[in-house]
Amino acid sequence: MKPLIGLTSYRESATWGVWSDLRCDLLPSSYADMVVRSGGVPVLLPPASDDPDAALAVVERLDGLVISGGADVDPAQYGEDRQERTVVVRPDRDAWELALLTSAAAANLPTLGVCRGMQVMAVAAGGTIDQHTPATVGHEGHNPRPGVYGETEVRVGDDSELHGILGPSLTVHCHHHQSVRSHPGYVATAWAVDGSLEAMEATGTRFCLGVQWHPEAGRDQRLFDALVAASSST
Repeated sequence: MKPLIGLTSYRESATWGVWSDLRCDLLPSSYADMVVRSGGVPVLLPPASDDPDAALAVVERLDGLVISGGADVDPAQYGEDRQERTVVVRPDRDAWELALLTSAAAANLPTLGVCRGMQVMAVAAGGTIDQHTPATVGHEGHNPRPGVYGETEVRVGDDSELHGILGPSLTVHCHHHQSVRSHPGYVATAWAVDGSLEAMEATGTRFCLGVQWHPEAGRDQRLFDALVAASSST
């Protein structure tokens, strides 16, 4: 059977057809398209609960998990005050995705984190976030303007699972103003030219990767292919 891949989703106000400003659970269709093209079956996971038992029930039914992009992680989750540039947080998503990650780790579930997803993975492991990356790297190239991806050159470390999937370097689509500062339990595996961390992976044999860029925004299937392949073997 095709593997079932859970995709975490946004909970936002949306407008379509004759309906306006309704509270909706949604996600760009490019995520699901990537999963389908890789041979999986996508399932949306709305942030409707932070109950650990609900997260466990979901994880028990999944073969793989994607923690998708979105708003900033609430700094309270990693013990810091909110800085001026951290303006949009979604505590409901934080709680739900942290619960999912706890259950996924216990179940050895293949997991891919995308942008915010990588940051949530780091926080779940006890890590921290730089709340405004441009202040560290001195430019806005990772997040040039609303609704526009930046193109970032990424170097991938040797002897990493990510290197085996993507090779030594690639150009990626980025849209983030925050980045992972510390990541206990994960190994840094890719960096931008400016030195900012662009990917990390868990130690051990489990497929568990986080990337700071948006692979679903391009045509490169390889990360989703690798996730679905790992999910097919569980």
